[in-house]
Amino acid sequence: MRLPYGVSVVYLSTVCLFSLQATSQQSAGAKVCVAVINNHTTELLSPDRMTGRLVKAVTDKKLSTVAMDSATGDARNLRPTLENSEEMKGKDCDYIVLTMVTGSSKYGGPASDAGISIGRARVPSIDASDSMGGSSGPVYRNEVEINFAVFRAGNPYPLLDTQMLERGRANASDSLMDAMDREGSRVRHELKKK
Repeated sequence: MRLPYGVSVVYLSTVCLFSLQATSQQSAGAKVCVAVINNHTTELLSPDRMTGRLVKAVTDKKLSTVAMDSATGDARNLRPTLENSEEMKGKDCDYIVLTMVTGSSKYGGPASDAGISIGRARVPSIDASDSMGGSSGPVYRNEVEINFAVFRAGNPYPLLDTQMLERGRANASDSLMDAMDREGSRVRHELKKK
C-alpha cells in the first residue's frame, strides 16, 4: 500500500524528529542528584562545601550533576529518605548519591572502654602541621570513615555501596575535600559502566 506524497513526507519528518530527540537525550547522559553529606563525626565539617566538591567531582561530559537540598539519612545502611526520593523525582534525576562521614566513636562497633578503639586504628598523623616529636610526642588522630552509595531512580538496591577510610589531619575539612574527589571518581567510573 502506497501513501500519498504529502502523508509520506509528514511521516518521515516525524520519524526523523523522534530520532533526533532520542539521540540528544542519549548524548546528554544521565542526571545525578547528590544529597547533602551527613556528618556523624565530632569534627567541624562543612557538609555544603563537601557536597559542592562531590558534585564537581562526579560531573563530566556524560553526567550532569546537581546538589540536593535534602540530606543523606541517619541510618547506617544508606537508603534514600522520603525527602531524597521526592526531590530526586522533582529534579528528574536518574541516580542519587548518598554520603555519610563517621568517626571512630560513632557506629564504631561494640561498646568499648574509654581510650580503646575496636576495629579502628589510631595512627600517628603524617600531617606536616602536626608536631611529630619533642616532649609532646606524635599526634594521634582517628581515621574517618566515608560511606557512600549510589541508587538508580525507582530501584531500592544500590548500584554501589562502599566505604573509604581517610586518615585524619590537622584540618579535617581539607583532607575530606580530597576524599570527595576520590569518591566522585569512583561514582563516575561506576555510572559510566551503566
